[in-house]
Parts: sequence; C-alpha cells; structure tokens
Amino acid sequence: MRIWQRKPLLERQLLMTDQPTLRRRRPVAYKDEEFLDSQAARSVRILSEYLAPLDHFRREKIRDTVVFFGSARITEDGPMSRYYHEARELARLITQWSEGLPHPSRRFVVCTGGGPGIMEAANRGAVEAGGKTIGLNIGLPFEQWPNEYVTPELSFEFHYFFMRKFWFAYLAKALVVFPGGFGTLDELAEILTLVQTQKLEKMMLVLLYGSEFWKEVINFDALVKHGMISPADLNLFQYVDDPVTAMETLRSWLSAHYLEPQAPLPEREQQTPAIARSRV
Repeated sequence: MRIWQRKPLLERQLLMTDQPTLRRRRPVAYKDEEFLDSQAARSVRILSEYLAPLDHFRREKIRDTVVFFGSARITEDGPMSRYYHEARELARLITQWSEGLPHPSRRFVVCTGGGPGIMEAANRGAVEAGGKTIGLNIGLPFEQWPNEYVTPELSFEFHYFFMRKFWFAYLAKALVVFPGGFGTLDELAEILTLVQTQKLEKMMLVLLYGSEFWKEVINFDALVKHGMISPADLNLFQYVDDPVTAMETLRSWLSAHYLEPQAPLPEREQQTPAIARSRV
C-alpha cells in the first residue's frame, strides 16, 4: 500500500484542501474565547470559579480560614484609622499563632476580599507574621483593586458574587467583621443567616469588631423586640473591641471546637480544604 493510502481519510481530505480553508478551522471548545464569553458558556465560567480556587487551595494545603470583612474606605491615616491598625494587628496575631500549630496543612489562614481598607490591613498583618494570606477579589467599577499583600498564588479574581461568597462561607471557621458599608452588611447578614438556619453543617464564630459602631448601626435588640429574631439569636455573635481580646476569643473557641474537640471531627472537616457540607 502506498504511503498516501495509509494516511487517515480526514488527513487526506485536509491535505487536498486549500490553505485558507485550514486557517478557518474553529478551535476546540475549551480554547474558543468567543464561546467561553457567551451566554451559552455561563455554567462553564461559574464552574471555573469553583474549580480554579479549589485547585490552588489544595496545592497550597489551605484547610480552613478566618475571614475578615470591613470597609474598603477605611485608610491607614483616615478618621477611622484605628480600625485599620487593629485589623492589621489582629491578623498578625492570628497568623503568628496558626503558623505555630503542629499540622501538615495550613490552618485558620487569614482571608479577605482582597481589596483596600480593612482587607488590605488584614492581608498586611498576616504577611508581617510570615504567613500566607488569601484575597478573593471581585471586579467592581470603583474601590475594589487587589492589594499588594495578598499571597500571589492565593489571589483570585471573581466575576460572580455568589461564587466569591461560597469561598468565604464554606472554608471559614471564624468571621471578624469590622465597620463597613453595604458590602460588609450584606456579607454579615448572609453568614448570620447560614449560622442561624444551620444550613452549614459546621460551627462558626462571628465577632463584631467595634461594639460602639455596631450597636449604633444595627439595633439587634429592636429586632428581638419586634419578633423578627429570637432572643437566642443574639448568641450567634460576640462584640470585641481590641486585638488582644479578639485573639484570645478566637484562640479559645477554635481550639475547643477544631483543635481539641470532645468528639472526633467529621471526615470532611479533616480534608484539605475542609469545605463545609450543606444541610439538606
């Protein structure tokens, strides 16, 4: 048999076509940018915002996180600069403690929205303690630009708010909420709802940092008075006002529930990353 006849039929057909036809071949679907940017591929883009962070968390051995929320508008030398410096110090204390834990994976890694303000302060404090730190950034018209302190291999850019919120909620063992605006209030309300409804099969500590601010901004007692929440719901969070008290609260709670639990932790809590399971 001649060499020509041994070639596959498709290859022979291509050889017989002209060069311009070869140039018009479409790329494979997963390299087709026009398709990937289309409405038809939205599910692929959503899945990518799950799989890409998951891959990085596994490679960096990130087991769980402590999430910092707070305003992007609080600056190092502005009128509310106290909160910037205290977020930075608290993140440094958490990271200094977690880096010393005898564990093969990284525990209680400081995680923020990756932007300026309180987010920058927390990432900065973690870096100053010699640890890695996560930034879950999202593209917005203003304010939201990645800060320079996020560990490069743990810096993520999201398009979908709900996928970003997934990674905040499902890896966090504790949440520290500094003063903030609509975004902070949204994130706080969502986490409190997940804890209140026990939708996530894990325990989570919620600290409201700055009692004077939070008691002025949200009247939780009024919500109880009008029957919108139950009195027991006031136990879903605690107020703290300084880095040392916040650190002692975090260390005590995290140790009791995740480092020295009375009963063995579920298998999913022993995985890296420890993605919480949703209740049915």
